[in-house]
Amino acid sequence: MRKRALGKTGLFVSEMGIGTWGLSGDAYGPIEPDDAERVIHRAIDVGITLIDTADSYGGGKMELLLGKALAPYKNKDLVLVTKGGTDRGTTPARKRFDGPFLVESVERSLKRLGRERLDVYLLHNPSVDALLAGEALETLQKLKQDGKIGHYGISAGDSEVAMTALDRGAEVISMSYNLLHSVDLHRVAGEIMVNGAGVLVHSTLAYGLLSGLWAHGHWFAEGDHREKRWEKHELAKRIDQLDALRFLVKGNVRSLRAAAIRFALANHLVSCAILGPRTVDQLVELVRETGGGPVYLPDADLAALPRTLAKVGIMM
Repeated sequence: MRKRALGKTGLFVSEMGIGTWGLSGDAYGPIEPDDAERVIHRAIDVGITLIDTADSYGGGKMELLLGKALAPYKNKDLVLVTKGGTDRGTTPARKRFDGPFLVESVERSLKRLGRERLDVYLLHNPSVDALLAGEALETLQKLKQDGKIGHYGISAGDSEVAMTALDRGAEVISMSYNLLHSVDLHRVAGEIMVNGAGVLVHSTLAYGLLSGLWAHGHWFAEGDHREKRWEKHELAKRIDQLDALRFLVKGNVRSLRAAAIRFALANHLVSCAILGPRTVDQLVELVRETGGGPVYLPDADLAALPRTLAKVGIMM
């Protein structure tokens, strides 16, 4: 597993990381804790060194599971990223980025994860207004000075939020980035180069859409967040749009999902592409398809993508 620098943090991370939203049971329906642990252990065995989670996943249960699962690997060179800023003590849950709440959140995460310091702590989808208020990032800076966190930043919902955070010194940003949605990261590329921030990209497979395996009429079980993410007609349109990407599958690129991961890794700004397998078999397939041999898309195919996608209404 190749490694890249996480911006100017001094950390080096595997090009592929493991996201744990799906393993928490929140995203795609229930999953047995033992099965989630097996995915984490296998990921470490194949060389993955970055694990991404959040205090809101499973209402804190995912951090507890990771604290247990990672206990045997204390001497491993692992980078654990967690996120905070969601108050699940209210119904419905609400975003909170005030200083006292963030301090309490960091302490809870430290306890659940069994850590004295969090490697990377990100604000979880803050608004521009929350960042402009100043308190959130100032609190994280103080927590870094106090040794509670190693590096801080944000998980950004769009380019405006990302740009605001970068302007205010965020060391790491996490953004959605994939073959069907790349514009937000491209909009802040210049600022990233100036700032030197580490870049984590999630939704690399567009919640499974870029696996390329769904037929028309495909739908989701109750408890799967995708049931509410897309209307049925919208999903059908997106499945049709995938035909514009099939030209990428050739030679060493054996599947559309492999092309999607290689697309993300072809961007030199990306430190790590976060993937969300829910089973060991899914993890092994993803690594097998992208972990060896030529790992990026050919330059000619990358150059053809903007024109090809524009024909089906997708702007890069």
